[in-house]
Amino acid sequence: MRRLLGVVSAVGILAAQPGGAAQRCSSTADQSAFETQSLRSELMVLATGCRYDEKYNAFIRKYQSDLQANEHAISAYFSRHYGRSGQTEHDRFVTELANAMSRQGTDLGGDFCPRNGLIFDEVLSLNSASDLPDFAAGKNLVPASVEVCSPSGSSGSTTKSGSKSVGKKH
Repeated sequence: MRRLLGVVSAVGILAAQPGGAAQRCSSTADQSAFETQSLRSELMVLATGCRYDEKYNAFIRKYQSDLQANEHAISAYFSRHYGRSGQTEHDRFVTELANAMSRQGTDLGGDFCPRNGLIFDEVLSLNSASDLPDFAAGKNLVPASVEVCSPSGSSGSTTKSGSKSVGKKH
């Protein structure tokens, strides 16, 4: 019975996820950077929780320059929007992202590693590094619980669509 509840819970989580990546950023470059960071975080959680270290290292080696450029883009985003607190907010975001992904893994239980581990084969088989942003966007890995392009506690105004615009925190 407990296993059945776990399966039902996992199916519910999967069904609640939208088919495509939800646009949360006003800039497509920022959106892409956050999606790529989410992919990297998902793979890191899989590597540490499921013992996929070799596959994670292969991912890092294959896309090292692109991942470094993405890290610079994320850092620049946090510097622009948080000023002196940019590094602190960046660190908070990365930790929050990894924690949210770990919670999702815990919720899936024993199915998490075999089901989600296949992503390594997919990402490592991409034709080129230029395919990485589209791949990350298609996986829709940014957890809904993680604030992306909407600084927490910001004084950004709300747009007509109800989404919060990014405001610089002073």
